[in-house]
Order: sequence, then structure tokens, then C-alpha cells
Amino acid sequence: MKLSARNVLKGKVIRIVRGAVNAEITLQLPGGDHIVSIITLSSLETLGLQEGSAAYAVIKASNVMLGVD
Repeated sequence: MKLSARNVLKGKVIRIVRGAVNAEITLQLPGGDHIVSIITLSSLETLGLQEGSAAYAVIKASNVMLGVD
């Protein structure tokens, strides 16, 4: 995965809260900090995220996106 964003943080999905349209994903970073991202349910399914999955928080400007290998 190549990105122009400078801040790419690998973590583990520890919580997924599904809503009607979006899902709130909580990543735990290796140091214990948490990052929360809101993504569409479609993106959740496309990425195959589940609690325990490894994922990346990709931070550029004021947005946080998630990515997987």
C-alpha cells in the first residue's frame, strides 16, 4: 500500500459499532492509545474489518481513513 499521507499508524480493531449507514471503528495502537474512525458500512464490508483485525489509521489533514493490506 503506497499513500501520500505521512501519518500511517498500524493498530488492531478492538470495537465496531454499526449504525444505520456508518460504523464507528476503534483501533488500539501498539502503545495502548485509541483512534476512532467513522466509515460507511459498505467500506466496513469491503475492508473485511472485524474485531481483532489489523488495520491502519491513515491521517491526512483533518480526515482519518482506514486501510488494510
